[in-house]
Amino acid sequence: MSHDTLPRPAKATGPAPPPPHGPRRGRRHWTRRANPVAGAGALIWLVIVLIPVYAMLSASLTGPEQALTGNPLTPPTEPTLDNYNTVLNNGFGHLLANTAIVAVSVDGIVLGLCVPLAYTAVRTRTRWSGAAFRLFLMGVAIPAQAVVVPLYLLIAELGLYDSLLAVILPTAAFAMPVSVLVLVGTLRDISEELYEAMALDGASPLRMLFRLTIPLARGGIGTVVIYSALQAWNGFLFPLIFTQSDGPRVLTLGLFTYVSQFGVDVPALLASVVLSGIPVFAVYLVARRALVSGLMGVGGK
Repeated sequence: MSHDTLPRPAKATGPAPPPPHGPRRGRRHWTRRANPVAGAGALIWLVIVLIPVYAMLSASLTGPEQALTGNPLTPPTEPTLDNYNTVLNNGFGHLLANTAIVAVSVDGIVLGLCVPLAYTAVRTRTRWSGAAFRLFLMGVAIPAQAVVVPLYLLIAELGLYDSLLAVILPTAAFAMPVSVLVLVGTLRDISEELYEAMALDGASPLRMLFRLTIPLARGGIGTVVIYSALQAWNGFLFPLIFTQSDGPRVLTLGLFTYVSQFGVDVPALLASVVLSGIPVFAVYLVARRALVSGLMGVGGK
């Protein structure tokens, strides 16, 4: 058979196929629109927040004369770290250790009590559990200043006055109502089908708590940890009323070291504030996502 008699392939009559790497039809291209109003508002808010921080850092690096007579927004002409050396050599480590003990203890008490309480309030849907939950949330409306005198008498009767326990227990008690509210909102986001699946497998309520609820509620738990730690770290009323000696003194009371009847050592005071805020800022950088997700109520999703 000659080459002239071989069948030739038929020519394609339809439209040519699109190139393999060409654009696909029907795809929507979403573009972000600029929002100058929101951007300007965010910039103004950033400036408002950063100006006091800059003034504090600048004053902590100056001498007493420039801090009292100069412009607080003027950069220090001769920066010095003498104020930080003064703070570190004036018992700052002891104050930091006491404050850390209070914060960790408050977190342990709040988590140990609030997580099972929130789990019971969500899973036990009875009239009594709902009433107990609403009664417990009444603590949000009770200010600490209104009950400080009965608390003082109670702590004195228990023999806890002038100790770290006198600060830890009231701080944990006043942090619990908000913590329970956050955890209940988080646990309600967990699907009911997951509980039913574990119940069909024969899981007990305690196993559901540790194997299902706690892992899915990490956002809310992280929010509670940060909130309780901040309440303990920045607490001033309870350490002031329930402690007296230098042994259980915390950072907020340590600031009084630089305040006397003859004046205030402003640079050293601000240097102490800067050093006190570094641990809190570091914790926020690590757990900011858990904090935001927990406050938005999507920690269980």
